[in-house]
Amino acid sequence: MSGGAASDGGFNPRLIAGVVVIGVIAFIALWALIALGPQLSSGNDGGGHALSKAAPGYAGIVDLLERSDAVVDLRRSEEAPQYEDEWRELLVLTPSHQTKPDDLARVIKGNRGGPVLIVLPKWQAGRHPDKAGWSGQGFPSAPSPKLLPPTIGAIDKIVSEPHARGATATGFVGGRNVALPLSGLRAQVMTSGDFATMIGFPHGGALLAKRTHDEIYILSDPDFVNNLAFASRDRARAAAMLIDAVAEDADADGIAFDLTLNGFGSQRSLLRFAFVPPFIGITLCLIAAGLLALWQAWMRFGPALKPARAIAVSKAALIANSADLIKQARRELDGADAYVRSQRSAIARRLHAPAGLDDAATDRWIDKHLRGDETFSALARRLPLARNTHEFLADAQALHDIRKDLLRDS
Repeated sequence: MSGGAASDGGFNPRLIAGVVVIGVIAFIALWALIALGPQLSSGNDGGGHALSKAAPGYAGIVDLLERSDAVVDLRRSEEAPQYEDEWRELLVLTPSHQTKPDDLARVIKGNRGGPVLIVLPKWQAGRHPDKAGWSGQGFPSAPSPKLLPPTIGAIDKIVSEPHARGATATGFVGGRNVALPLSGLRAQVMTSGDFATMIGFPHGGALLAKRTHDEIYILSDPDFVNNLAFASRDRARAAAMLIDAVAEDADADGIAFDLTLNGFGSQRSLLRFAFVPPFIGITLCLIAAGLLALWQAWMRFGPALKPARAIAVSKAALIANSADLIKQARRELDGADAYVRSQRSAIARRLHAPAGLDDAATDRWIDKHLRGDETFSALARRLPLARNTHEFLADAQALHDIRKDLLRDS
């Protein structure tokens, strides 16, 4: 076997502490990301929403509006914020083909009667297999007319209509004439008896329509405002003019793009509430309590100590306990005679004093072996007459020194 020094322990306390700290931080971070992941996500996943930079997305129009000093909000909540004064926002909804009518109705209701622009979906596309944030191969697909909830209105049909190359759709929106250049050779057109046409398709139908009795607008073809519209300067300018005209017609002060329909909202959940005000304070208190519990366990770091015996098992403990009892009873001076006898007998036995001597004779015999001025007989007579513990201790110590000198022991 090796002769080296043995290890101090099976575990390194610092290593264990580091593992525990990293584990606690990782656990808290995991649950925080699960709760706040949708809200913190960049959203550049190739989808058709305001965070996407892919062709079906709307990040281009959002960036252009912000560069134009417009007030733009990316809304992650179904409930509209409470604004002071009479501030109004045009809420732009970008549902997908999979959006349910009830979800659309809930978001519109949460806008509290404010103006809403619904941009109908058109493209079916997956994610690019190699490039993150890009959309894969896509194809146009008209959504179901039942996408709208019954409380909003009914759409008779949504179809893809051909048009001439270089054609333009025009209309009067927000007190101005708006011209939309038609890209490609086909456009998605809607017809509805519940909505009035604001920008019509050259061969019939509506590209932009408004419900007759409130401020709900529908844009049938998203290619007028999505990132595909930014393929040319003219189409990008037309997209900005279209959004601005709708906001002007609705008398809106700002523009908000909804993200909840695309899965980037801050949904209500107990897990999320634990990491947002006002419940974040309770979470921090619980984390602090857990850290204090770990600190207490770390400071002990070992098995709990068993309580010691009230009276230790040893001669020294017996002597100490007896001395404590005598001291507590204040009977120290009563033991003077016994102490003198114990010292006398110990010296006489070790020095082989003659047999038959009484106490006084034994004391004189001991005095003959002393060389100092202090005699054993004088201390033996004086010790029982001590008036206080100081005198008692001084004479007792002197007797002990005589015994140690004569017997050469400790």
